[in-house]
Amino acid sequence: MRKIILIVTVVLMAACNSAKKGTSGSTYKYTVENLERMNSDDLTQNYPDANIAEGTDMFEEGTDERPYTILYPETADELHITWQDKNRTRIHDLRYSNKGKWKSATGVDIGTTYAELNKMNGKNISFYGFGWDYSGAVDWNGGKLEKSGLRVFLSPGNKPANKFYGDKIIDATPEEIEALDLKVGSIVINYAI
Repeated sequence: MRKIILIVTVVLMAACNSAKKGTSGSTYKYTVENLERMNSDDLTQNYPDANIAEGTDMFEEGTDERPYTILYPETADELHITWQDKNRTRIHDLRYSNKGKWKSATGVDIGTTYAELNKMNGKNISFYGFGWDYSGAVDWNGGKLEKSGLRVFLSPGNKPANKFYGDKIIDATPEEIEALDLKVGSIVINYAI
């Protein structure tokens, strides 16, 4: 009898845990890395409340035309997805820049500070200048996050001096970097690499 009660208890606990994973507030559902194998139909099924918008536009500095999908447009949970194909079966990349529900499995989030990124990476990062298409892009410099698939873009909390603008790795003192008050402003995951 004890064995039966134990088996029933284990089965009930497993069922409860599996039900928790499927809830709309679930962390798993809003972990961006989990979208990689989804197609357009999967998104519609898994995010029925997302008010999905679709279209086609130019990307990569205006050199590639791709279809796109936006989940939760014009909300804190807005997520942009571009597709590798016109049938929307393979994600090219996804990006977000609001502190909403979307999270990365790496722990990097919108608002993560420059110092926190260095700690997570296990090695000091570099970043590109501001004021162009890849403004504030982070270079992981071979650290732990190098193979994460994340492309992170920093935003300054304070107005940068002219020397911090342009398509170049920024050379700055720790004091200058601290004065910029850098935080993650947007996150991109590219699956087409």
